[in-house]
Amino acid sequence: MQLSHATWTEADEVDTNFALLPVGSTEQHGPHAPLGTDWLNAEAVADAAAAAYGDEVVVAPPVTVGVSEEHRQFTGTLWVTEDTFRRYVRETVASLAHHGWNRVVIVNGHGGNVAALREVAGKITRHDEAYAVPFTWFEAVGDHRSDMGHAGPLETAFLRHTRGDLVREDKVESAREGASDGWGEWVSYTNLAYDSAEFTENGVVGDPADGDEERGEELLELATQSLVKLLSAVASRDVTRPEHR
Repeated sequence: MQLSHATWTEADEVDTNFALLPVGSTEQHGPHAPLGTDWLNAEAVADAAAAAYGDEVVVAPPVTVGVSEEHRQFTGTLWVTEDTFRRYVRETVASLAHHGWNRVVIVNGHGGNVAALREVAGKITRHDEAYAVPFTWFEAVGDHRSDMGHAGPLETAFLRHTRGDLVREDKVESAREGASDGWGEWVSYTNLAYDSAEFTENGVVGDPADGDEERGEELLELATQSLVKLLSAVASRDVTRPEHR
């Protein structure tokens, strides 16, 4: 059930303790992909998994602004601090749990959110009346994950399959020309760069031309399968906390 599309009386009739909370960002994705790429992709995975899962699942509206200050030099990028982001996610999960949807998978589409989500999910599980687990879709697509850049082959392929109308195909060549090969400037296993503008001319990392619609279809299928498997594990997990030893 899509919570945003339901009435409160329809929501009241839902017999489940499961919810999916898509989170992403509003940030630059090169000259060819929309600012909303991350939350659009997260929402698409959440919707597909909810449809594929055997039992009913509530899909909450997406959190559309995340931890994205690393893209601040590119116009249109929005960001909040990690503290604000964690607090917002935690309070949103608490409101879901208030209605009985107390097993929540946070479906993430932005790399900058990963560390904050792992921390806040642990805090929710230890201290609140809910069990929360973060899931980042591009980490759950098998061998494809090694090609994850930024507005590169994976994200472009995914969008071409799910929201092809939003990809500026006439800008893909310029996206390729201004892209970097990798994320950051690495010396002795340490990234010296903090902002993406330090190493990519137009915000792109990787070659978006390597991400066609067929690949996007496979990515959505793999991410959906992974998320459905995770939902089954979350459903059966004993979430009582260990006693002090």
